[in-house]
Amino acid sequence: MKILRLYILFRLPIAILLIIGGILLYKYVDHISGILCFVLALISIVLHFTFGPMRLIQEAAEEGDIDRAKAYLKSIRFPRLLFKPFRSAYYAFQSNFALAEGDLDLAEKNIRKGLNTKSSLADMTGSNLMQLGFIQLKKGNMKEARQYLMEAIKAGIPDNEALAATNLQLCNIELQRKQYKIAKEYFRKTKALKPKSQQLVEQIKILEKQISRLPG
Repeated sequence: MKILRLYILFRLPIAILLIIGGILLYKYVDHISGILCFVLALISIVLHFTFGPMRLIQEAAEEGDIDRAKAYLKSIRFPRLLFKPFRSAYYAFQSNFALAEGDLDLAEKNIRKGLNTKSSLADMTGSNLMQLGFIQLKKGNMKEARQYLMEAIKAGIPDNEALAATNLQLCNIELQRKQYKIAKEYFRKTKALKPKSQQLVEQIKILEKQISRLPG
């Protein structure tokens, strides 16, 4: 694992060394060894620009090392060269970090860029739409938030906790719209997912009594 991490971090310098080695081998040893080095260098260069260090960013984020994740993210100079799923993930991370810093406009700008990549991964589309919905909620744009959150569920949200949070937000929105029957259905779906995060569990407990007293 450590070797893979080092390779991901230093793919470009490794490619340069392979090119130099390939030239020397081609000239002084044999052509086949030199060509093999050139091929390996080309593969490393392609991986560097099309995959980037997205795996390392994900690992750092999961470990809670945000500074390291940001440093890896900053090392990506040409995000448009990333394959679409990785490009979409790149903008999603940018949006998450901007949201954490309270910059809602930048968060929205980046998540829209992620959606505009039109990645073939439905899970990524659903997650991006969910993020956009939550941003609209923070901005107070309830109509837009409702639309994006519904689209997110339709597109597919792979994580149960995130899906439960989305359903719960839609429940709250419908309560504010006084659409009690729809709100109850979203609440039922939230509970059926059995979320484990303390925040969601507490919100469900608070809503439980309120929902039971509503008509519809």
